[in-house]
Amino acid sequence: MRLVLTARSTLIPSPPTFNSKYGYLSWESYYNVSYYTRILPPVPEDCPTPMGVKGKVVLPSPELLVNKLLLRRTFRPDPQGSNLMFAFFAQHFTHQFFKTHNSMGLGYTKALAHGVDAGHIYGDNLARQLKLRLQRDGKLKYQLIDGQMYPPLVADAPVKMNYPPGTPPELQLAIGQEVFGLLPGLGMYATLWLREHNRVCDILKAEHPTWDDDQLFQTARLIIIGETIRIVIEEYVQHLSGYLLKLKFDPSLLFNAQFQYSNRIALEFVQLYHWHPLMPDSFFIDGDELSYEQFLFNTSVVTQYGVEKLVDAFSRQVAGQVGGANNMHAVVTGVAVRTIIESRLLRIQSFNQYRKRFKLQPYTSFTQFTGEEEVAGELEDMYGDIDALEFYPGLLLERTRPGAIFGESMVEMGAPFSLKGLLGNPICSPEYWKPSTFGGQVGFDLVLSASLKKLVCLNTRTCPPYVAFHVPEETSAPNGHMDDEL
Repeated sequence: MRLVLTARSTLIPSPPTFNSKYGYLSWESYYNVSYYTRILPPVPEDCPTPMGVKGKVVLPSPELLVNKLLLRRTFRPDPQGSNLMFAFFAQHFTHQFFKTHNSMGLGYTKALAHGVDAGHIYGDNLARQLKLRLQRDGKLKYQLIDGQMYPPLVADAPVKMNYPPGTPPELQLAIGQEVFGLLPGLGMYATLWLREHNRVCDILKAEHPTWDDDQLFQTARLIIIGETIRIVIEEYVQHLSGYLLKLKFDPSLLFNAQFQYSNRIALEFVQLYHWHPLMPDSFFIDGDELSYEQFLFNTSVVTQYGVEKLVDAFSRQVAGQVGGANNMHAVVTGVAVRTIIESRLLRIQSFNQYRKRFKLQPYTSFTQFTGEEEVAGELEDMYGDIDALEFYPGLLLERTRPGAIFGESMVEMGAPFSLKGLLGNPICSPEYWKPSTFGGQVGFDLVLSASLKKLVCLNTRTCPPYVAFHVPEETSAPNGHMDDEL
């Protein structure tokens, strides 16, 4: 495990090097955390082709690229068995540090902490945090529905949320991340972490009856960050990586290694993490099939079905395979188009250049890259040269590893960003990683024993029958939901 952590993390420069404005070392690149950093500098503006010196003078239309090679024809389930609990966790977890700030300009971020700070639970600034806090016993505001705790209404916690015009006030939940009203799966995780935070506060108050509201809140937040990192490394990364090695969250493994406890979110990491093929064609909950029209921006799905039924349903419904051509639902293809446009405006270097940067062999042909003659032919027509293939399309269209959710590059490039960001968190440093940081051994034990199942089952009336990041064995069906008899 120490070898995995050190080998991976050394691939990520620390301190950071470039950003979207500066393709050379500068104080601004290091100091200005309003920018995403970047691993490779941009393609110089005076190059003969968009990717440097190889390929066609004009890149293919993003819409044509997406419609021909990414748009789903028939749902293709992930052979690793990733489910919607995994898909929604990926989106929920990453959107605490993926907060692109387009109104500021290209390559800017609103998430200035650049890592796991639980800002998707508590808000990304102090003003938002204070509106979400109960200001008593360290807890967050909530509402009770049928005796169960849910996020408060915006009317009671007046934070800015991105709901469509005309959304009834009683459906506008107030959550740390302003876009989390979009999908009930995000609302489900927001509800679970709200309940967990308030549960931790009760434990801390019993242990420290003299502590004031702020100390209870701040210590509970550190515990929530620790629980998150443990779940991410030992269950989430474990699942998506396909490693046979059992991953372990133990910060002390790095105490005698050369390691910097800091992190900057890279532009390439943001581009890499667009895993929209995970989304199914529709959603199956408690015997009902919900279309996207019934699902999007419908927070009543969370409150009417309840967390238990959502967890069980999402744990059993298989997600789509991310790697390979033509598996992205039409609802999200617009995001792919915008991602490609953004990468061109930021002049991100070619896929093969990043293969070399992460110590992988560059591909020599489109056929070697995809393993599919038809897709290879399309790419040849569009780009003209394998060295001109763009970074984001390359990650999605690369041939997948046998029985896996991704191709090689997604794992080999994504893992260093992930592990450096997780272990570079301040709570993992020798100064922080001790019981007193978490309110004593009781709080430290909450971090050391955290799991997805505990997060769910300690915060629901009845533990759902099945809680996991993968579907039950031998139950995935081609249409993206479980066989009825199961």
